[in-house]
Amino acid sequence: MQPLTCWVVSDGKAGMENQCIGLAEALGLTPVIKRVHLRSPWRQLTPYWRIGNRFAAGPKGDPVEPPWPDILIGTGRQSIAVSLAVRQQSRGRTFTVQIQDPVMSPRHFDLIVVPRHDKLRADNVLVTHGALHRVTPAILADAAERFAPRLAHLPHPRIAVLIGGDNGVYRLTPTIMGEVAERLANLTRSHGAGLMVTPSRRTGADNEAILRARLSGLPAEVWDGTGENPYFAYLGLADAVVVTCDSVSMTSEACSTGKPVYVIELDGGSPKFRAFHDGLYRDGITRPFDGSLDHWSYQPMDETRIVADEAMRRLSAHRKRHGLA
Repeated sequence: MQPLTCWVVSDGKAGMENQCIGLAEALGLTPVIKRVHLRSPWRQLTPYWRIGNRFAAGPKGDPVEPPWPDILIGTGRQSIAVSLAVRQQSRGRTFTVQIQDPVMSPRHFDLIVVPRHDKLRADNVLVTHGALHRVTPAILADAAERFAPRLAHLPHPRIAVLIGGDNGVYRLTPTIMGEVAERLANLTRSHGAGLMVTPSRRTGADNEAILRARLSGLPAEVWDGTGENPYFAYLGLADAVVVTCDSVSMTSEACSTGKPVYVIELDGGSPKFRAFHDGLYRDGITRPFDGSLDHWSYQPMDETRIVADEAMRRLSAHRKRHGLA
């Protein structure tokens, strides 16, 4: 039996693309990555302009041409015209999955996956608590084993600190960064904690300088962005996780560990972000970071696996209906 073929279609934004790749990998597939750039008027008007979708993909992006895949996993507005075109040109044989609300009728897709703070509901809509991702226990265990010697000097409890930064709705101000850095430093004194800190590009040079200055001389590693990214190792070796609220993906990945997760609240926000974080607080999965360190347990958020199992069940039924199985 030939292995199933899979495309991941997006505009190339890493956070969204990784959700699609994570689902593909959970399905046991090695996806072909298609980063698309739509022509006008589709680029400006998708998903509302649906005429001639087969012509939407422009030459600045990856080619969209036969043979069509068995499964297409798309995300973001720019992927919608391509997904609709492939579904039509394959005569419905390609099983189309859309990550996040496509802002159009669910009937245009075989399966849609949305977080619970989105309101879209239908028989072919799966609702998750957070974002899909690529984190698995095996990946964390492998990274932890490889990085353990380098981090052996850090005492327990070890805290993974995942720092994001400014985005379209949140701001990480120097004042907040200073307060967070002081609380982290206090944990090394009050609890004998070791810190494993990874800033991001969005953290900003000034905020990173504040963080590094405050943690200097303490049992802490602040990744400098060189060499292999220790992100997975930090999650695997941590006893608890502290994460900024600006990334649903980072928070979801932290919550897949089953370890206590503290959330750093930043300035700003949006109703969707607020609903996401308030839901996790209510579920007892996360708590706001106030400088304390407690222990609690919860069922790890393994939603990528859950979605993959349901997607495979529906894909199998789809292929039987089309005489492909």
